[in-house]
Amino acid sequence: MFKIIELDKALFKIINTKIANPFFDWLLPWLRNSTVWVPLYLFLLIFFIVNFKKNTFWYILYLIITVSLTDFVSSKLIKNYFMRVRPCNLPEFEEWVRILVGSVPQNGSFTSSHAANHFGVAAFLYFTLHKIFGNKVAFFFLWAFSISFAQVYVGVHFPLDIICGGLLGFAIGYLCAKKFNNNFELIY
Repeated sequence: MFKIIELDKALFKIINTKIANPFFDWLLPWLRNSTVWVPLYLFLLIFFIVNFKKNTFWYILYLIITVSLTDFVSSKLIKNYFMRVRPCNLPEFEEWVRILVGSVPQNGSFTSSHAANHFGVAAFLYFTLHKIFGNKVAFFFLWAFSISFAQVYVGVHFPLDIICGGLLGFAIGYLCAKKFNNNFELIY
């Protein structure tokens, strides 16, 4: 386990410092800001209401359940159990870590709730919409990856926090989508 943690720290340093550039310094803090994505969320809400009239209520409810579960498991269960210190709060990193957020989170680092929530939503959308729209909905995984990668770049998460949070979110999103698909059918 020690070797995995050391590799995780080394990979964090590469992402946080070695690939740093002015464009990423502007883009990635912006990408991880939840208010940036409000237009996308509103578009999806309107899209679901307009196109999936019959099951819109259930679809949105399952989506809310997905986010609630990913956030609860990541934030309340796993983070409180592991209590891993975030890289931006580690004294051994203070001389070189680049912190590109306004306020430094004080809660635990493992697992990333951003990664869990966004990969949960991406998996739910992918597995419920794939039959209708095909692989175009794989875009949501790129969206989730971009936000998650930004968490490491700005200095608030280790890569392992992101990977495990993403896997957790994917699993919960898949299970919620499977349950939705078993009970309802989206007709476009």
